[in-house]
Amino acid sequence: MQDPSVDTVPLDREKSTLMSVESLKIRPATEADVPLLLKFILSIAEYEKLLDEVVATEETLRESLFGQHPAAEALIGEWEGEPAAFAVYFYNFSTFTGWPGLYLEDLFVKPEYRQRGIGKLMLKRLAKIAMERGCPRLEWVALDWNEPAIEFYEGLGAKQMSDWRLFRMTGNPLKQLAKDE
Repeated sequence: MQDPSVDTVPLDREKSTLMSVESLKIRPATEADVPLLLKFILSIAEYEKLLDEVVATEETLRESLFGQHPAAEALIGEWEGEPAAFAVYFYNFSTFTGWPGLYLEDLFVKPEYRQRGIGKLMLKRLAKIAMERGCPRLEWVALDWNEPAIEFYEGLGAKQMSDWRLFRMTGNPLKQLAKDE
């Protein structure tokens, strides 16, 4: 019987190349993975040119992912036993559907492991988790300059929500709004 944490799909339909079952294992992150998760977070931040915004530490990740009230979950993708990718996700909620959805905060494949179908398999696993948990939506954002990611997502059937704008409040504006009540 195949290990349920391993998916096998064609890497590229045009090339008809199949990934070996042993090549990629996708597993839930554990508390022991916290240092690895921080390295992945720093890598994606560097890729996105946002390294100066990272304030996460091993301690904050440990508490946020594995503490008394976990705020998110993570997956690790291992290519032939080596960490190659990660995804962090959590529940959001749609008042329109009346159901929770999954929100993908980050998905990152190390550059040396790209073009092997790993990103697709990670999203495939997240879609499976969403379906198993009764979530009718899987959502995420992509930076507007990241054309390879946008093309990849659209190629999988994802729709860009161009009529919605993401808003964020941090720092002093957040503190000021909180105290003005």
